[in-house]
Amino acid sequence: MSGETYVWGTGKRKTAIAQVRLFSGPGDILVNGKPRDEVFTNVEHRRAMEAPFQYTNTSDKFHATIKVTGGGLTGQAEAIRLGIARALVKENNLFKSALREHGLLTRDSRIKERKKYGLKGARKAPQYTKR
Repeated sequence: MSGETYVWGTGKRKTAIAQVRLFSGPGDILVNGKPRDEVFTNVEHRRAMEAPFQYTNTSDKFHATIKVTGGGLTGQAEAIRLGIARALVKENNLFKSALREHGLLTRDSRIKERKKYGLKGARKAPQYTKR
């Protein structure tokens, strides 16, 4: 695979970062060198990753190698989804409207809010005592 040409896309979600390389031709999705089913055992995670291919009808036209770090499995799966969608748009700009329509090109910017001093968490305050 070292000599093949590819298109790439980067996806982020929470603290997960996914670097996606799409190669032409049928094949499987490799995540950190392992098959996708080995890394993501949950069906919902796999379905999220395949969504960009489903909406553009390109399931059998690309295979992907993905390097993902940080976060948990859900964040990683959604970061991969965004990375695949961005790579597909680089490959063919006509996919942009279909992916945008399903919200796959929008980065979910919600991250964990930091803990503040005097509070139990980000927002929860200690119980008020009158006396």
